[in-house]
Amino acid sequence: MAWETRKGGGRYYTRSKRVNGRVVREYIGVGPAAELIAALDAESRRERDEKRAARNARREELERAAALVDRCWEGVLGLVRAVLVSNGYYRHHRGEWRKRRDT
Repeated sequence: MAWETRKGGGRYYTRSKRVNGRVVREYIGVGPAAELIAALDAESRRERDEKRAARNARREELERAAALVDRCWEGVLGLVRAVLVSNGYYRHHRGEWRKRRDT
């Protein structure tokens, strides 16, 4: 979306859009109508950028929360392992916890 100036010195507004995978320039025009459309396009672009920024911020927040949950989970697993080992259990080859026989 841009204002263009050509040899004649006139300024006109165009915007790009994708048609069948190709970028095509769409001529909008000159004068107050083109300025209004340019302002509306700029506002819509600003709103899109704000929404994208909010989505990215939310995604980062969720990733931080997931990392915290992972760290907490590792701590819980460590405590469970310590309690099981102290009570005479061991990890069997398939990952099962089994009680040691008192021999």
